[in-house]
Amino acid sequence: MTSVRAGLGLAVLTAVAVTGCGGPDETDGAPPRDGRPSASRSAPSSTSSSGSGSPSAKPSVSAADGSDVAACADGNCEIAVSAPVTVRFKSPAGPATLSVTEVGPNKVEYTVKSGNGRSQGEAGGPGQGCVTVLRDHGSSNVCGRLGTARPAAQPDAVVIQMTAGADGTAILHIVS
Repeated sequence: MTSVRAGLGLAVLTAVAVTGCGGPDETDGAPPRDGRPSASRSAPSSTSSSGSGSPSAKPSVSAADGSDVAACADGNCEIAVSAPVTVRFKSPAGPATLSVTEVGPNKVEYTVKSGNGRSQGEAGGPGQGCVTVLRDHGSSNVCGRLGTARPAAQPDAVVIQMTAGADGTAILHIVS
């Protein structure tokens, strides 16, 4: 009887762990891939960065909301990011936090926390980025080559797209 309970407990823990992780899902707002190979979060960066943007650096790429992090509070924004920053916004599971941990030439890393879930994205190389989709019951994440298409809104979801730029400025889109 004890082994049955232990097995049941392990099955429940596995189900809970898997719920927070998802693979690429074309219905989650991720842009089409152009048939080119993509980089995963565990793939090594194809370029090396000799430095990173300083906190006082001005983004050189224009975005609809400039670099105004507060514009993301409602879950809809387009901002340029050239240094680590924390963005707070509304998600289907309640308040969410996106922490950009690294931005550099053709490189971006971030972590998103929403409800009890957590998702990470990391991409390196020209035209590389990540798309994370948050729902009230979990999230999905895909990283690789991104086209110029902006993320599409999804019902009952928040779509986050972070695209690395050659000059060390990343463009962050949050769409509710």
